[in-house]
Amino acid sequence: MQRRSFLQRIGLAAAATAATATLTPQSLLAAEAPKGPNTMDIDTALKAITGGKAVTPSKKVHLKAPEIAENGAVVPVTIEVDSPMTNDDYVKAIHVFATKNSNVRCADIMLTPANGAAMFATRIKLGSSQDVLVVAETSTGEFLSAKQSVKVTIGGCG
Repeated sequence: MQRRSFLQRIGLAAAATAATATLTPQSLLAAEAPKGPNTMDIDTALKAITGGKAVTPSKKVHLKAPEIAENGAVVPVTIEVDSPMTNDDYVKAIHVFATKNSNVRCADIMLTPANGAAMFATRIKLGSSQDVLVVAETSTGEFLSAKQSVKVTIGGCG
């Protein structure tokens, strides 16, 4: 290779790099990705479930999720709520939310005293690093919650 052609190729490569450096990933992508029919933010979802009642963080709700999830398509979560599960005092429902997904509702589990324990385990999809929020609805009308941040290496939604 001649020195002159080598320098010309280096110059072309530098010019191409400078031209692409002005293009940000946001400018290459659409301004906003189209949203599906089930798009819902966390406030709307919570209001739909609680009817506007307060959600109280509680140590009775135990959420187990990894701090770092390598693959956001399959993030294991385990939820357990301390409850006697009697006919007078039991957990009616456990709701799982991914706070930054386009549809934040991941799972809604309905329980009765016949379940014996308020426990649930599943795998959820996370599009990016975000909080996983669990809301437990009791038979007394309370809404108890627990939240954990999960860092996602590879997003699982799309």
